[in-house]
Amino acid sequence: MNWTLRLATESDIPALEELIPLSVRALQAPHYSPAQMEAALGPVFGIDRQLIADGTYFVVEQQGQLIGCGGWSKRKSLFGSDASHDHDDSQLDPKHDSARIRAFFVHPLWARRGIGSTILVACETAILSASFQSAELVATLAGEPLYASFNYIVVERYEIQLPNGLSLPGVRMTKSLKDVKS
Repeated sequence: MNWTLRLATESDIPALEELIPLSVRALQAPHYSPAQMEAALGPVFGIDRQLIADGTYFVVEQQGQLIGCGGWSKRKSLFGSDASHDHDDSQLDPKHDSARIRAFFVHPLWARRGIGSTILVACETAILSASFQSAELVATLAGEPLYASFNYIVVERYEIQLPNGLSLPGVRMTKSLKDVKS
């Protein structure tokens, strides 16, 4: 590993705004049409500043360049960016609710080198420290294999509605963290 994992700060937002579309357009292309990806950029694939404010969003950098990001949430939203949060995003109860795994993006030149796995392990460790017993997420078709390799199980396949009548296939997955070592 020649990168550094750390919590994201507000000052990372401009770099995240560059990384996310680059990641989506390259790594999601085998699974989604260009029209689907462009419609999802913003409402589905984008920055959720609440994750940064909550201290639950990680970035990975290499020589000062952001090459990956992802996090977890103690709030109700399963996915989406600032642009899509017009609903109740109150905090979850760790005794009854699953924490959320959210917004993983990796620079295409750094894909499949363990960055997503490193972030996921950091998220699971933090989730356990926050007293949650399980995690839930909505995976893209490109992300599903990563989460499956960490024993997340498919609960539901469904279509996320996008602007202009388009939709994006998503995969809701869950995992009990009771047996995960923190």
